[in-house]
Amino acid sequence: MNGAEAVVATLRACGIEVILANPGTTEMHLVSALDGEPAVRAVPCLFEGVATGAADGYGRMAGRPAATLLHLGPGLANGLANLHNARRAATPVVNLVGDHATGHKRFDTPLESDIDALAGTVSGWLRRCTDPAAAGADTAAAVGAALTAPGQVATLVLPGDVAWSAGAVPGAPPAATAPPHVPDAIVAAIASALRSGEPAALLLGGPATRGPSLRTAARVAAAAGARLLCETFPARLERGAGLPAVERLGYLPEGARAQLRGLRHLVVVGAREPVSFFAYPGQPGRLAPEDCRVHTLAGSGDDIEDALAHLADLLPPSAAATVTESRPATPTGELDGETVAAAVGALLPEDTIVVDEANTSGLWLPAATAGVPPHDWLTLTGGAIGQGLPLAAGAALARPDRPVVCLEADGSAVYTLSALWTHAREGLDITTVVLANGAYAVLEMEYDRLASAPDAPGPGPARRDLFDLSRPGLDFVRLALGMGVPATRATTAEDFTAQLAKALAEPGPHLIEARVPALFGPRRHT
Repeated sequence: MNGAEAVVATLRACGIEVILANPGTTEMHLVSALDGEPAVRAVPCLFEGVATGAADGYGRMAGRPAATLLHLGPGLANGLANLHNARRAATPVVNLVGDHATGHKRFDTPLESDIDALAGTVSGWLRRCTDPAAAGADTAAAVGAALTAPGQVATLVLPGDVAWSAGAVPGAPPAATAPPHVPDAIVAAIASALRSGEPAALLLGGPATRGPSLRTAARVAAAAGARLLCETFPARLERGAGLPAVERLGYLPEGARAQLRGLRHLVVVGAREPVSFFAYPGQPGRLAPEDCRVHTLAGSGDDIEDALAHLADLLPPSAAATVTESRPATPTGELDGETVAAAVGALLPEDTIVVDEANTSGLWLPAATAGVPPHDWLTLTGGAIGQGLPLAAGAALARPDRPVVCLEADGSAVYTLSALWTHAREGLDITTVVLANGAYAVLEMEYDRLASAPDAPGPGPARRDLFDLSRPGLDFVRLALGMGVPATRATTAEDFTAQLAKALAEPGPHLIEARVPALFGPRRHT
């Protein structure tokens, strides 16, 4: 057995079922090894950012890692943005990167680069395999590292000579490890703060936004008379009818500060103390009030479920309210972000996985879908756009039994548009809605905020040139059809509702280009 065969055999033994690949010459022995393990599904991706984003979506929904297969430093670099998102989402990912043969690196060939330095920016664990005899054990260690709570990117660099050399054996699957227990004293101190009667809120993140932890957090909030909040961009939020209502923290700092105003206690669970995404002149980065104490019940890698259950036991028994099922009326008239949201809320099937990268055009989505049947909501946790289409692919690969709806801004979609080819190639049940407003509207919004300062200059040609996507316009119908995905265009609410209903009723990938006006900046689509 050579090193590549040991790597693939170990992946399979460790429960890895999917490898998202954009290989090159240095990975040919790994490709050959995949033929010997038909139980590992090799999924081709035309761009490395699609492979890494899909691995993120897979890990979020499966709770276990997929593997990527990337070519040298440039291939890894192409995938870094979505590995950054996976790192921020604490998603388990096994990231395999091929490298030149050990003896060949001294020639400094055109594709030679510092892979370890690149990988270090996004990896919680990094190892370079130097001996074929260790290839299996190193692979098992990578899987174990990826699964270390709450999850992380584990990168294994495999030189070509290690892959092709004999003398390798599969590694033993890693033993499962339990997350650390939160000390009783910490839980008791937070219970005391919540019993004080002073205004309080819980801020949830990571595993606390789903499963038993979410329900227990809601009971804690009800017992303490506290508000229940979650991170602005949760990795995976369970929501809908029959589940606790969770208010997402606002994106703009002034909105988030308004949500937290008056609090004396903020208990963070699987999250960090909230800060603004960016710095703004004259504004503090901290969002909680100055006189608010921030208590950390549990970090994202701690035993959150146990800590919340212990906290609930120290408070008066209380039943948490849940969301009553309701849907908005089917919209008519002009198509805009609000009517798109209403149509999604009116039609969204139960148990859907929603991938939300709608950005400014999606402001109405949370309210319109709050009372629909239970579903999962995946968001842009790391903030690096170009995530939505790949994330949807990974979610659909992880859960082929569930429909996926990808709500995608046009400016973000073009970053990783080739993910549509993977949607078609793999026959994934994904309905993509591109909210096409012809602009980077979030930048229009940020520029408007800058321009509102008393001494700010007026908008000039740079703003028009850099934020405008309408010269020439992007034709997502033709782009999707060219990648094998059936596509239509909607310009009225009635059109969109009919097209969405049809797409949701049919298996396989679909795309709808919804022409909507930009919420900020010049009005481009009508």
